[in-house]
Amino acid sequence: MRSTFALGRLEQFHPEPGLDAGRAVHSPDAVRPFVQKRTGSAGAAPADISFGPFRLLPTQFLLLEGDKPVCLGSRALEILIALLERRGELVSKQDLMTRVWPNVFVEPANLTVHMSALRRALRDGQNGNRFIINIPGRGYSFVASVDAPGHQS
Repeated sequence: MRSTFALGRLEQFHPEPGLDAGRAVHSPDAVRPFVQKRTGSAGAAPADISFGPFRLLPTQFLLLEGDKPVCLGSRALEILIALLERRGELVSKQDLMTRVWPNVFVEPANLTVHMSALRRALRDGQNGNRFIINIPGRGYSFVASVDAPGHQS
C-alpha cells in the first residue's frame, strides 16, 4: 500500500518548467567546455573577465559586482559565458539553447526567461549600461567592452 501511495505521489510531481534535475549531477562538466575552449585558444584561461561594474570568474562559475556575488542561476551564467566567449558576434538562439540545455528539449521560452534574469541582474539598459543586444528572431550579442587578461575587446 505504501509503495502505491509513493508511486502515485511521484506521478503527480511536476518539476519546475525548464528544470533539468539530471544537470545538477553533471554541473561541473558545464564549466569544462569554457575552460577547455579558452585554454586551447590562447594558452591559459583568463582568471576573470571584467565588464562595467561586473567581474566574471568563469572557472568558479561566479559573477561579482564589485566584491559582492550576483545572485544568478547556473543557466543564466552559462548564457553569459557563451556570449562572452563570442563577444561582438551574433549567437543564435539555437546555439545558446544547445549550450545551456545539452541533449534536452526545452521550449524557446526557457531561453527568454533566463536571458531576462541575466539582463535584470546586469541592469542591462539602465543608467546607460548596454551589455547584451537582441536581434529579434535570430539571437543575442554581447556588445560591451571587456577587460580580460591577454584579450582585447
